[in-house]
Amino acid sequence: MVMKKVSDLRVLKLMANTIRQDIVRMLYEAKSGHSAGSIGLADIFAALYFNILKHDPQNPQWAERDRLILSNGHVCPVLYSSLANAGYFDKKELMTLRKLGSHLQGHPHLGTVAGIENSSGPLGQGFSFAVGMALVAKNERKRWRVYAVLGDGEHNEGQVWEAMMLATKYKLGNLTVIVDRNNIQIDGYTEDVLPLEPFADKYRAFGWNVIEVDGHNLKKVIDACEMSKAVFDRPTVIIAHTIPGKCVPFMEHLFEWHGKPPSKEQAELAIAELENQRKVIEEEG
Repeated sequence: MVMKKVSDLRVLKLMANTIRQDIVRMLYEAKSGHSAGSIGLADIFAALYFNILKHDPQNPQWAERDRLILSNGHVCPVLYSSLANAGYFDKKELMTLRKLGSHLQGHPHLGTVAGIENSSGPLGQGFSFAVGMALVAKNERKRWRVYAVLGDGEHNEGQVWEAMMLATKYKLGNLTVIVDRNNIQIDGYTEDVLPLEPFADKYRAFGWNVIEVDGHNLKKVIDACEMSKAVFDRPTVIIAHTIPGKCVPFMEHLFEWHGKPPSKEQAELAIAELENQRKVIEEEG
């Protein structure tokens, strides 16, 4: 059965909170992994898997499904939690992240878990993968769409700009790229390592339809994806401005949390904070 879209923003906020708690527990249990980006993307992935994407957890290979390509594969905990909460596999498996013999590797691997559309690890490659899929869909007149999630630091890779040009050449209106513009990468802040600004103008110069949104505003993320469907003659990029480690105060904005897990005490503190936030969301209704 095709996943029913959740339109209640309160329910989506609660799902984003659940995803964040899953990520904290997964990374603590694994004793390794990437915290800031995974947690910062929780709102976008809650919107994607519970409202935006056309997909069927009971039939992962459904031919008419939308495809979600995760290019910045190190943030896979947010993908794994989203898939588990959507019903692709048992949530108990989340606690096996990065362990020997686990299906949940440190970067997504095609064929290990239902719902994963691409293997990733080398940054920049997912963009090309998404462009190729969108080109196939267009040539075969398919109605499904391709969504790709990229990191901003990933734009240091030349491969990204090659894919960007190719998508424009073939007028891939069925492709929506979401860039996690959180301003950090593993070795510092993006504008210190290799400046990207004026970022949106660069995409415009390459012929893309550009939308900028607050990546933590679920309604704006959903509206942006709907707007992208109305553009047929060129691909769309949604530059989603996010806070790395969002909702975990001691992680927010700090590039040092790009590639490390929480300690026991930090995990407990993060879960307590997220539980408090959950109560506030529940009281909104």
